[in-house]
Amino acid sequence: MTRQERTDRARTLRQTSGLAERRTWSLLRGGRCDGFKFRRQHPIDRYYADFACEALRLVIELDGPVHERDEVVLNDHYRQLDIEALGWVVIRFTNAQALGEPHQITDAVRDHARRVRSVPHPPTQLR
Repeated sequence: MTRQERTDRARTLRQTSGLAERRTWSLLRGGRCDGFKFRRQHPIDRYYADFACEALRLVIELDGPVHERDEVVLNDHYRQLDIEALGWVVIRFTNAQALGEPHQITDAVRDHARRVRSVPHPPTQLR
């Protein structure tokens, strides 16, 4: 898939987003969550993350009712393993959580940021 095709696909996904995604985007956009920049429908390998923060290597996924079907659960599992193998952390929420308790999402971002910041850097090699 070309870069333009990926951009067009991401744009289409953003334009057809549901209420839970739009509300979550209003919480995350423009650095509203502690200054962390998120992108919507961000391409990672062959996947599109609902929301991704490159600085934290964090993906937020929202799951609607279709994600309760067995085959979708299995696909989501493999997709998450692939994304995590690329060095990202994936946190999932249901649409109901995003709409009813949106603070769970921002709290999860903040918790992840604290964990990332508390990991010590590897020692520098002596020359």
